[in-house]
Amino acid sequence: MAATPENPTPAAARRKTGRHRGEGQWAVGHFTPLNGNEQFKKDDDGLNVRTRIETVYSKRGFDSIDPNDLRGRMRWWGLYTQRKQGLDGTKTGVLEPEELDDEYFMLRVRIDGGRLTTEQLRVIGEISEEFARGTADITDRQNVQYHWIRIEDVPEIWNRLEAVGLSTTEACGDTPRVILGSPVAGIAADEIIDGTPAIDEIYRRIVGNKDFSNLPRKFKSAVSGSPQLDVAHEINDIAFVGVNHPEHGPGFDVWVGGGLSTNPKLGVRLGTWVSLDEVPDVYEGVISIFRDYGYRRLRNRARLKFLVADWGPEKFRQVLEDEYLRRKLTDGPAPDQPAGQWRDHMGVHRQNDGRFYIGFAPRVGRVDGATLTKIAGLAEQHGSGRLRTTADQKMILLDVEEAQLESAVAALEALDLRVNPTPFRRGTMACTGIEFCKLAIVETKARGASLIDELERRIPEFDEPLTININGCPNACARIQVADIGLKGQLVLDDAGNRVEGYQVHLGGALGLEAGFGRKVRGLKVTAAELPDYVERVLKRFQSERETGERFATWAARASEEALS
Repeated sequence: MAATPENPTPAAARRKTGRHRGEGQWAVGHFTPLNGNEQFKKDDDGLNVRTRIETVYSKRGFDSIDPNDLRGRMRWWGLYTQRKQGLDGTKTGVLEPEELDDEYFMLRVRIDGGRLTTEQLRVIGEISEEFARGTADITDRQNVQYHWIRIEDVPEIWNRLEAVGLSTTEACGDTPRVILGSPVAGIAADEIIDGTPAIDEIYRRIVGNKDFSNLPRKFKSAVSGSPQLDVAHEINDIAFVGVNHPEHGPGFDVWVGGGLSTNPKLGVRLGTWVSLDEVPDVYEGVISIFRDYGYRRLRNRARLKFLVADWGPEKFRQVLEDEYLRRKLTDGPAPDQPAGQWRDHMGVHRQNDGRFYIGFAPRVGRVDGATLTKIAGLAEQHGSGRLRTTADQKMILLDVEEAQLESAVAALEALDLRVNPTPFRRGTMACTGIEFCKLAIVETKARGASLIDELERRIPEFDEPLTININGCPNACARIQVADIGLKGQLVLDDAGNRVEGYQVHLGGALGLEAGFGRKVRGLKVTAAELPDYVERVLKRFQSERETGERFATWAARASEEALS
């Protein structure tokens, strides 16, 4: 039974929290809203705003929208107001929300497990062309994001998406967000276990369920049975990672408490093995702990990672077993380290059925509706009509016969979708940035694309795995702390003393292989104009100083500050 202000969980309500008394935890009886976000969620569940959008706001227009719906509950249906055009980074955090808001929206389409049919992709592309001025960005959480959406058009967009089995339900807000899945689930020749049935069951139970639609903050999750560890499991609130148990066979290792933003933490193992059938129960137990025990007083402490850090994995597992599952879980092994640094499935690979899949890379996830429609046509012509998005802002075409490979690759390359991308095209990600995001301070997408072009021109011989992640603000949507080169947008002083767009630099972060956060060099900030020169300089120093087989992250950890400046 869900804990609510009207119906607290009896056993949980008696638990003492020590230093966290007053943190707004429902499980100890603290139901009084302690901030504006908690108040508007108590006043009305975010899922209820859909009716007002359909019956009132879409008919009366932007000015009719209640502020608590506009900047709060509408997120429960994937809608954020976008940044008013022409406002530079000096206005971020200074202007009032109504001064930053444009009368258009970002709309996020959730794609759980990254799975798409050609029919779905074609509808996504058509909506982009008709309602979103051609915009359609692939995110690092396997979603697609539109911009320039008018409130008047939202009901029709929903109708078209839902007609082909897609949804924007809880794509944003204090909710269970999209469930990441291996983009090669069910087809990879080296797969440990296919997590797709678990993703489907979690979605059926949880998404749109009002027992889980008022969380302290967002809840990010991932399920992958790939030995490539391809869903960034270390930085999700909960992640299920494929492992082979010596007695029970293929199943999942459970991780909790990961997350980045301004206080990054890597997830921790609970030390348990769960079968495919157990995954939805464990997911439901963990999200229930977050709902009941999560800190609701301060927004910057309202993620699961803070509760996990305070409790530790042993207590967290005990509460999960004793109060939610009411049974003990099986101890299990940790996943093996992946064989290589790349986990994005780019290139041509044989499937477990003898056919092939083709991973291809746009620039920093930026595509457009017309291109997506063309990709759908290519998939129908060369495959069986199935595609996947990845957790690295890329896409995969499935089920290609060997005789079709050459023509499929040529068709993708003709659309500037690289099947064998350079390390710079392959490894560079960027968040939305100041073009549309109200939290951003600097440009990201266009700058990332131009940086790729510059580096390919300047050091074409560079062939080492490398990740360059560009973020427009400190919130780390583009995972800057775990990139080889992470760039956090901020305003910096140029040589003339002017405040200009620039970046704080993080160096040597990683996931998978010796996961850890990047190193910050004291005082190192780079203007946007200097960025190509800086990255070129550091990479050439890496090339000259590295030991045989040494990765960039390992070199960056030992290099002198002078070499990194």
